Amino acid sequence: MMQDKQLTVGLAVTGSFCTFAKIKEVTKQLAEENIRIIPIYSLHVQKMDTRFGTAEEFRADLEKITGEKGIDTIQQAEPIGPNGYLDALIIAPCTGNTLAKLCAGITDTPVLMAAKAHLRNEKPLIISISTNDALGMNFKNIGMLMNMKHIYFVPFGQDNYKKKTNSMIAHTDLIHDTLTQALQGKQIQPVIMGPQ
Repeated sequence: MMQDKQLTVGLAVTGSFCTFAKIKEVTKQLAEENIRIIPIYSLHVQKMDTRFGTAEEFRADLEKITGEKGIDTIQQAEPIGPNGYLDALIIAPCTGNTLAKLCAGITDTPVLMAAKAHLRNEKPLIISISTNDALGMNFKNIGMLMNMKHIYFVPFGQDNYKKKTNSMIAHTDLIHDTLTQALQGKQIQPVIMGPQ
């Protein structure tokens, strides 16, 4: 990605813990391109330990990769709007819960406040979904968000169509390409891809 100035990108992380290893890899790739990455953590990401690791370990890893402490309160996220310092904001992973709240305009977590504040500046908001109900309760929300200005989706597909028929997950290896296109005001295609 060739840029005249260093890009500053927010990386907002929500609680699809099974994707965290992939998210760390993507973050490393972006950081290697001299992109300044500011982590933003949902409340669950800050506190929940899971079989995929502890919250403290994950945050320490991300902050080591990015060199940034990150944002973990609504109050810290709000100035993203008036200060306008992000060139793009990526929600990766974006759970169904966050997807639904974003669609409804709810801002009760640092990630959602960051998204609302960032969209005020009419700059790209990139969604990397990871949800078990993408083809169920959240199907309508995906459709509505796809039709909103300045919102772009990382291409996604069913991750286990035999056992979890409604589940879809983004192809995280395409976050970089999605970002490149979104900065030009374009949605990367195709959006719907084959199974992971």
